[in-house]
Amino acid sequence: MIISSGRSRIRSAVVALAAAATLAIAGAVAAVAQITSAGAAMAAAVEDEGADCAVSLPGSVAASAKLPDPFKKLDGTRISTRSDWRCRREEIKKLAEKYVYGEKPGKPQGVTGTVSSSNITVNVTHNGKSSSFSASVQLPSGSGPFPAVVVYGGFGADTAAIKAAGAAVISYDPYTVGKEGTPRNNKQGAFYSIYGASSSTGLLQAWGWGVSRIIDVIEQSGGSILRADATGVTGCSRFGKGAFVAGVFDQRIALTMPIESGSAGVPIFRGIPGEGAQSLSSAYSEQPWLGDAFGSFTGNPNNLPVDTHEMVAMVAPRGLFIMDNPHITNLGPKSASVAALGGAEVYKALGAGDNITYWSDIQDGNHCANRPEWRTPLQQNIQKFLLKTGNTAGTMRISSKAAGNLAEWRDWTTPTLSGSTTPPTTTPPTTTPPTTAPPTTAPPTTAPPTTTPPSSPPPGGAGCAASVSVNQWTGGFTATVRVTAGSSPVNGWTVSLTLPSGASITNTWNANRSGTSGAVRFTNVSYNGQIAAGQSTEFGFQGTGSASGMTPTCTSP
Repeated sequence: MIISSGRSRIRSAVVALAAAATLAIAGAVAAVAQITSAGAAMAAAVEDEGADCAVSLPGSVAASAKLPDPFKKLDGTRISTRSDWRCRREEIKKLAEKYVYGEKPGKPQGVTGTVSSSNITVNVTHNGKSSSFSASVQLPSGSGPFPAVVVYGGFGADTAAIKAAGAAVISYDPYTVGKEGTPRNNKQGAFYSIYGASSSTGLLQAWGWGVSRIIDVIEQSGGSILRADATGVTGCSRFGKGAFVAGVFDQRIALTMPIESGSAGVPIFRGIPGEGAQSLSSAYSEQPWLGDAFGSFTGNPNNLPVDTHEMVAMVAPRGLFIMDNPHITNLGPKSASVAALGGAEVYKALGAGDNITYWSDIQDGNHCANRPEWRTPLQQNIQKFLLKTGNTAGTMRISSKAAGNLAEWRDWTTPTLSGSTTPPTTTPPTTTPPTTAPPTTAPPTTAPPTTTPPSSPPPGGAGCAASVSVNQWTGGFTATVRVTAGSSPVNGWTVSLTLPSGASITNTWNANRSGTSGAVRFTNVSYNGQIAAGQSTEFGFQGTGSASGMTPTCTSP
């Protein structure tokens, strides 16, 4: 984003947020809204938990000056349960890929690398092509394994504050994955070496793909240095755009912290022309940040079937801390506050309203300047979502200098979603998720199947059914079991299965377990025992040996 003459690129400075938190700001009247929820949510164990949802995109969408309804499915109906959000999120994801950012491919056939106390290497192979890149690591004091925050270009939230809070810093150069200064038909970098220089996917999505591959390597590393279940991401300006997109599209990222991201970042596309922020055509042409298809919407964002409040919602229920600057209109802070407020409605509907913070109540108007006001909430978010040692509620601290009004932008209401708790993506497992205890054997070098045929038929009447999908590699596996209610709600369930000879369970999440080998029984935990008719919940487990031939059966009281 061009902020002033001659300042088309900001690379070299590292944001240093000062030590003292200054929350009483002369001359600034902030709109502060406390949001309540049941507490922090864990990151997901997979990059995209809705990958199995069937999504058929419409051929055309009617234009609207209002923000699209995030609760309205493509078939025109609205979601009614919290568990519905998983597949509704996938619909938004597919729309965002098609019209805004370009496709983010799934995990490549081969991802390998190393993690040390000072460096991460990433090697990718896919369809006969290969690429590699690396990132430096700075560890905090103390003994690991540590959570980590990926800092785009060394230019995001205060790295000293991050380390002081107990998290490592991964300094990631996104230009090694997607270079700026290239034409759209000749994009360069590690992503485009795999998927082609003429790929229609924009740089922001490519940069996020690179973050996902770093997480892949951390997952495979053995967990002695960095924790794979506690990764954050941050960046400022263009790198704020990138950090936002990375968190939107990878559900393993526990905490997303974009700073002053501007057009193509957090601000709603529909609000940018009226606010006088950097125009969409300027953001589209300055660099190939956005996907090629977005070029059709730069003149009339009302034609877009999605907007960024829904990207904010895609981060839910994970941690999101948006930092913004109300003093620079070119950054679109008013439109960004609307995006945050709109996305927060989904957070609240999922029971995770405490997990989002938007903070533009700051004094210093310089772009990406020191922010003493952000240091305390920054460390509180790290403690809550990465260290799991805090539970500070999120806030909407919006400066009166650039306060958006969500009511002007929506003609939809926020539903009360049924279900006593949030779906599996929003509830913390009772035991450590599998990403914190990586397998000791090498993971697969080819993409594992995402689903397998149901192990028991879906229930046509009352009761429940269970199906299993397996990610298998030599010597180990992870299994995801889906429990589906029949024509009547389920209040408590038990899944039984028999492990193959020699197989043993080492870890379980979202369920209680009796036994580790042979015949094993799983029962619901407090937050996922109630399933509405026709709806599903999931639990999982990790083990050693082979997982072939497992056939789960489900019973309910």
